[in-house]
Amino acid sequence: MTMPQHSSVENDLLARARKVLPQGSLGNVHLPDEYDFVVSRGLGSKIWDSSGNEYIDYLLGSGPMILGHAHPLVNKASMDALKEGTTFFTQNRYAIELAEEIVKAVPCAEQVRFTTSGSEATFQALRIARAKSGKDKVLKFEGGYHGINDYASISVTPDNPLPFPVPKKSIAGIPQAVVDTVLIAPFNDIETTVSVIEEHAKDLAAVIVEPVQRLLEPRDGFLHALSDACKRNGVILIFDEVVTGFRLAYGGAQEFYGVTPDLATLGKVVGGGMPLAAVAGSAELMSVYDSTIASSEEYVHQGGTLNGNPLACAAGLASLKELNKPSVYETYHSRGRKLKQGLQKILDASGVSGFVSGSDVFFDIFFTDQPIFDYRSTLSSDKRLNGVFDRALIHHGVFKNAGKVYVGTCHTEDDVNVTLEAFTYAISAVENALG
Repeated sequence: MTMPQHSSVENDLLARARKVLPQGSLGNVHLPDEYDFVVSRGLGSKIWDSSGNEYIDYLLGSGPMILGHAHPLVNKASMDALKEGTTFFTQNRYAIELAEEIVKAVPCAEQVRFTTSGSEATFQALRIARAKSGKDKVLKFEGGYHGINDYASISVTPDNPLPFPVPKKSIAGIPQAVVDTVLIAPFNDIETTVSVIEEHAKDLAAVIVEPVQRLLEPRDGFLHALSDACKRNGVILIFDEVVTGFRLAYGGAQEFYGVTPDLATLGKVVGGGMPLAAVAGSAELMSVYDSTIASSEEYVHQGGTLNGNPLACAAGLASLKELNKPSVYETYHSRGRKLKQGLQKILDASGVSGFVSGSDVFFDIFFTDQPIFDYRSTLSSDKRLNGVFDRALIHHGVFKNAGKVYVGTCHTEDDVNVTLEAFTYAISAVENALG
């Protein structure tokens, strides 16, 4: 297939973007100039660029559009809320109803505090833990991504990892004083993790973990053992469920894996494509936000202009209502599994070494012949080949960003079959690149 052609309108938009936006982007997607495009609209599982080219979309707004773009019931809910006002900076019924639904669904949730981004939610969860425990240090896992707050932006993508538990800043601008409060452990290595927790328990406020770390599924028993270690040592366990919440199951990874943390952060799906995230936890932990209960040493002031705004909460409620219908997750996981297993079969039948890693509903390829189980093992993968693979998919009318294939309930059987054809084409392109 030939590369999608750009119209003069799209070329003009791209040129304008490069003048006023650093690297010509919003900071999320960076495509080579010849592949770059401007999205004009989306509907269901498809997006169209400003030249009229159509793509099956596996970026899905980086995950929140699980039901697909411009879902009629989500749109209607948002429009109905819009007629009543956009935001109030105070309580509204949509926020109350969404909080009630989260409490019903998420095992650890007795109370909820809304934010507008996942980065804010993870920052707040860590602050709750430090306030409640009176301890300063936090532990995260090497390669784990928890947004762009200072604490999260440490040891995310180190190219020369340091010995555990020594942290390493991943971006510029983070104070060394913050770096010194973060401990690092290897995902899926419970022995090393427990030893770090036990050694630093007197100073350790919290452990924060993605139950599925990027594309790494937890080994059997890892999350249970981690939870047990935190309980034994008086450390608060935070599940970052910005990705997995309402995606792996209606109750998130907590329901899916049967492990209940002390706190959880939610985002993406829960806002229905609008700016909304949340921290959820026990009433005891969430009491740090209540000035009538918390002591002056524990009280945490938290606010935000758009926290729990009615448009986002209405969209989130409508999305959750659709996801909570019978058989939705069964069908959703089945189609995702067909794609994931199909891609592995295509790899196995080719001359390309690789593993398809992740859950049934979000995954990608590591181009390596080495086992993948933690961040350091992923360094054996040839990331150049992921670029070849992704660009070849664009040729075939399939769009994903570097890092994940997000499957949605919007993807049809026809989408799956067309995508498997595109995967075959893209693996052939990788074979050609290998010579």
